[in-house]
Amino acid sequence: MTAVTDRDPTDGEAAARDTAARDPRLDPAAMREQYRAEGLDENDVAADPMAQFGRWFEEAALQELVYEPNAMVVSTADAEGRPSSRTVLMKHYDAQGFVFYTNYGSRKARELGVNPYVSLLFPWHPMARQVLVTGTARRTGRDETAAYFRTRPHGSQLGAWASTQSSVIRSRTELESSYADLLARYPEGEQVPVPPHWGGFRIAPQTVEFWQGRENRLHDRLRYTAEPAGTWRVDRLSP
Repeated sequence: MTAVTDRDPTDGEAAARDTAARDPRLDPAAMREQYRAEGLDENDVAADPMAQFGRWFEEAALQELVYEPNAMVVSTADAEGRPSSRTVLMKHYDAQGFVFYTNYGSRKARELGVNPYVSLLFPWHPMARQVLVTGTARRTGRDETAAYFRTRPHGSQLGAWASTQSSVIRSRTELESSYADLLARYPEGEQVPVPPHWGGFRIAPQTVEFWQGRENRLHDRLRYTAEPAGTWRVDRLSP
């Protein structure tokens, strides 16, 4: 029987200090950037957060500074309030909100099934910008889901069938074998049916915050909050 000994938590701290001493580039406390970006003014933003998001998203995409500008961190919580986060790709946005697609058996989908409150984060670090969204999720209609599914590459369509997302599998071989079976059944050029367990979520925003990094950590933070009349209130938050 192996004896279990208590480990001094300071051991890890000492090891981290030793590593930083050998190479200061590895010291998190010394890692900092001085943002000198142009500011964000209340008088210059759109009246609607989705219109303002469109402005920033266009800049992020066309300036080509951000790798996958449509990548966003989706945070959900289960019925007990325990959170989880992951990065997904936004595939559409409009006046109604932000849309992404997933397996409805995945952890995020199961959590949204019992707790529809969600937050999104677009981390556009090369531009010293972030967009933070809170809202509620609902499934997209099957027609909308099917229309998007038809735009996916053939391999991605098969992948939606092959993966039982978030479930435990025995090996990578099991996953690849499932994909190979599907490829034999639906070769390139053959129409792949839309999986019944796969579809979209639309996040209807309740708040949208636009964060712009500024010098001396005096960042600009403008938060849109939905009002009962269908309008939006814009508040400046302290950094």
